Amino acid sequence: MLSWALTFLILALIAGFLGFFGLAGLAAGIAKVLLFAFLVLFLISALSGALRGRAPPV
Repeated sequence: MLSWALTFLILALIAGFLGFFGLAGLAAGIAKVLLFAFLVLFLISALSGALRGRAPPV
Protein backbone atom coordinates (compact mmCIF):
# COMPACT_ATOMS: atom_id res chain seq x y z
CA MET A 1 0.00 0.00 0.00
CA LEU A 2 2.88 2.32 0.73
CA SER A 3 4.27 1.68 -2.74
CA TRP A 4 0.93 2.75 -4.28
CA ALA A 5 1.01 5.96 -2.23
CA LEU A 6 4.53 6.70 -3.45
CA THR A 7 3.51 5.92 -7.04
CA PHE A 8 0.62 8.37 -6.91
CA LEU A 9 2.87 10.97 -5.27
CA ILE A 10 5.38 10.68 -8.12
CA LEU A 11 2.54 10.83 -10.65
CA ALA A 12 1.25 13.99 -8.97
CA LEU A 13 4.69 15.62 -9.06
CA ILE A 14 5.20 14.80 -12.74
CA ALA A 15 1.69 15.97 -13.68
CA GLY A 16 2.16 19.20 -11.73
CA PHE A 17 5.50 19.82 -13.42
CA LEU A 18 3.94 19.31 -16.86
CA GLY A 19 1.01 21.60 -16.08
CA PHE A 20 -1.78 19.07 -15.62
CA PHE A 21 -2.94 20.58 -12.36
CA GLY A 22 -6.30 18.78 -12.25
CA LEU A 23 -4.63 15.39 -12.59
CA ALA A 24 -1.92 16.41 -10.14
CA GLY A 25 -4.50 17.35 -7.52
CA LEU A 26 -6.39 14.10 -8.01
CA ALA A 27 -3.23 11.99 -7.77
CA ALA A 28 -2.07 13.90 -4.69
CA GLY A 29 -5.43 13.32 -3.03
CA ILE A 30 -5.29 9.59 -3.73
CA ALA A 31 -1.71 9.45 -2.44
CA LYS A 32 -2.76 11.22 0.76
CA VAL A 33 -5.65 8.81 1.39
CA LEU A 34 -3.45 5.77 0.77
CA LEU A 35 -0.72 7.12 3.04
CA PHE A 36 -3.15 7.72 5.91
CA ALA A 37 -4.67 4.25 5.42
CA PHE A 38 -1.17 2.75 5.53
CA LEU A 39 -0.32 4.64 8.71
CA VAL A 40 -3.54 3.58 10.46
CA LEU A 41 -3.02 -0.08 9.54
CA PHE A 42 0.62 0.12 10.63
CA LEU A 43 -0.31 1.58 14.02
CA ILE A 44 -3.03 -1.05 14.57
CA SER A 45 -0.55 -3.78 13.69
CA ALA A 46 2.14 -2.35 15.97
CA LEU A 47 -0.26 -1.96 18.90
CA SER A 48 -1.69 -5.44 18.52
CA GLY A 49 1.80 -6.90 18.44
CA ALA A 50 2.81 -4.91 21.52
CA LEU A 51 -0.29 -5.99 23.44
CA ARG A 52 0.43 -9.65 22.71
CA GLY A 53 3.84 -9.25 24.33
CA ARG A 54 5.86 -10.89 21.57
CA ALA A 55 9.08 -9.37 20.35
CA PRO A 56 9.22 -8.49 16.65
CA PRO A 57 11.23 -10.86 14.47
CA VAL A 58 14.78 -9.77 13.78
